[in-house]
Amino acid sequence: MIFQEKTITHMLGAEFTPTTPDDLVTALKIAKGEQDKFLAELDEMQTKGLIVRLKRDRLCLPKDADLVTGIIYFRQTGKATVRPDTKTYQASPEPVAIRSDDTGLAMHGDRVVARLDSDRPRRGRHGKGRKPKDTGNPINKTGRVIRILERARTSLPGTLKKARHAFYVIPDDPRIIQDIIVPSPGTEGTPKARVGDKVIVKLFEWTQRHMNPEGEIVEVLGRTHEPMAEYKAILHKFDLDPDFPEEVMRQVENVPDKVSAKAAEGRLDCRDLMTLTIDPDDAKDFDDAISLEKLDDGNWRVGVHIADVNAYVKPGSPLDIEASKRGNSTYLTGTVIPMLPHKLSNGICSLVEDEDRLTKAVFLDFTPQARLVAWQFANTVIRSNKRLTYRQAYAMMTESDLEQIRNAPLPPKHQTGSIGRDLKSLKNAELQDLRKTVRKLWSFAEKMRKGRMKDGSLDLDMPEVKIFVDETGAADRIESIHNDESHQLIEEFMLAANEAVAKEIKRLNIPCIYRVHDEPDAEKLDEFREYLATVGITVGDLSRRREITKMLNAINNHPQAYTLRIQFLRSLKQACYRASPDGHYGLSKNDYTHFTSPIRRYSDLIVHRVFENLLLKRGIDSAPENLGIVYTQAKLESIGEHLSITERNSTDAERESVKVKLLEYFEREMAKSGKKTVFDAVITDVKNHGMFIELSQSLAFGLVHISTLRDDHYNLSPDGTKLVGKRKGRVYRLGQTIPVVTERVDRFKRQIDFALAE
Repeated sequence: MIFQEKTITHMLGAEFTPTTPDDLVTALKIAKGEQDKFLAELDEMQTKGLIVRLKRDRLCLPKDADLVTGIIYFRQTGKATVRPDTKTYQASPEPVAIRSDDTGLAMHGDRVVARLDSDRPRRGRHGKGRKPKDTGNPINKTGRVIRILERARTSLPGTLKKARHAFYVIPDDPRIIQDIIVPSPGTEGTPKARVGDKVIVKLFEWTQRHMNPEGEIVEVLGRTHEPMAEYKAILHKFDLDPDFPEEVMRQVENVPDKVSAKAAEGRLDCRDLMTLTIDPDDAKDFDDAISLEKLDDGNWRVGVHIADVNAYVKPGSPLDIEASKRGNSTYLTGTVIPMLPHKLSNGICSLVEDEDRLTKAVFLDFTPQARLVAWQFANTVIRSNKRLTYRQAYAMMTESDLEQIRNAPLPPKHQTGSIGRDLKSLKNAELQDLRKTVRKLWSFAEKMRKGRMKDGSLDLDMPEVKIFVDETGAADRIESIHNDESHQLIEEFMLAANEAVAKEIKRLNIPCIYRVHDEPDAEKLDEFREYLATVGITVGDLSRRREITKMLNAINNHPQAYTLRIQFLRSLKQACYRASPDGHYGLSKNDYTHFTSPIRRYSDLIVHRVFENLLLKRGIDSAPENLGIVYTQAKLESIGEHLSITERNSTDAERESVKVKLLEYFEREMAKSGKKTVFDAVITDVKNHGMFIELSQSLAFGLVHISTLRDDHYNLSPDGTKLVGKRKGRVYRLGQTIPVVTERVDRFKRQIDFALAE
């Protein structure tokens, strides 16, 4: 916006008072031909919360009127928090707590204007003064919503219900606490729906807080809580589309199934190198491969080969425009919403076994002592010798007996051809060569990992669970995923390749997009340090990396490790994409970008196009189909902002999918006949009404209500860390591991209750 900086500078002036748009036109001397554009920008600045409109059509900065603009986040209790869009120009740079009766007409996720409470008591309904209540929240600012700037949604998924005289929809998101009143299904041209159906409801304008919002049903997704209906609801909520536009699919028809000899011309031929991929059991697209060769000088060269998506997705083409819009692939439980159509993501761009593939490569040279001494770059053509799963690679790293390696677990319900040649079909010599290659690669990766940690890189890997679904799409089983050495092997080479590309692009002064992770706020770290003290962990100044490392080690050995690591991650800023190399705090790297996953991240595709300029500047011939693109700084900033948004949207969708499937899994557990499954759980919090727990394997959270402890009467201890039986003295304390069974699942509130296993 061309007038934004000029407007804000004027409003920051010492003599400025709130003024009308027409007066701003005069004060800023806006030319007559630009006035319409200027007024439109003022409206856009209001929508973004940079400026606010007061009575009598006057405009000013939020801070000048004790106002805060930002996104409102509700809790199921009805209380909410407004998080400012930006700390600049706000009356409070920190989040503002909003009481349930002060949220006005806001819904979860809306952009709102909130007025800060003054220190004096406010008038109550009956004329009596009342002081702001203690919210129990560390946020020390409170306020009330006075205006909605922008609705988060115009429609939402939910379940159709019927009251005595009306139909209504219960929103899927429990943070939307209002039921939506709808006309009788099938009337006035609306779709026919039955009570209990999952539907999409279009919201009407909501103008009266004491009345429920109204809307109309526009689509029926199926019976609520059925897998397909839940899946469609997630697609709608996060604006995800599994299908591609017709013009994209027409373009895909011309994509070849095989790499031709002509396409391989001008590339470094690496098809004779020992090359392999290592991926999860159920992976269907393989965008990175590793090669290994011994050089004449005794050093070793590791090639990190990345699928050359840019060879098939031309800038400005329908494929490119759609990939840019999606920003990234979204991995929902049991399925994926791909960034690229399957003919590319699972076909010509996937580095499958025994097929020629076009790639971009970073070559890392190591001494026999595993010291990284140089890197090179090239466009390559490869042919993967073997597709390995993490479990197979781990067996090669740890087992000496070839038969043990051959019998490494295959994916459940393994299908022939999905994993390449079975290890059992390999001759001993082939298997030994493969094992030597994997172990040699790990010798380099292990050294890099140790050096990275020594340099201050933070181990922020979180325990993960994978939920598997049956043929109907219902949650069938849960499996823990461990970040063992096979995962770390691939991770280290990907990190090294990303850093090498970022450093070289920066050195050559080529405009590019970077992966940035800013330094955390000192106040947030101090708050987390104080929180750790309440669970028995004492740490020093967390602005020092040495103390952060000590703290993470202490957390790893704590019974509440998972919860504490989540709390720590919330204290950090979110990583994002930016057109400036501002460094990566978590990895402790000054220069970092994303280069290694162009099948599923558009950011990497941008970097691949910039990579061609890198090759040209280094005097390396570029493949004829891969001409480099020079992006402007403004264009890269715009791309980075968009990709950061699509990434967060996909992350939220993936979390939503996991939540839904966890509820589904435990509901199915309850429906099982016979003896209930017993789960190990850790007590993460203790209240007078029960114990909050975290299941060790699935990482699901729930409550063991005190009413289910029938062997005694339990009271909360004075220090709030344990429940103590009055007669028998039995104790349940924070951090204790207990066996539990599923007691109750509330799909609408998204809550799971457990009971102690007998």
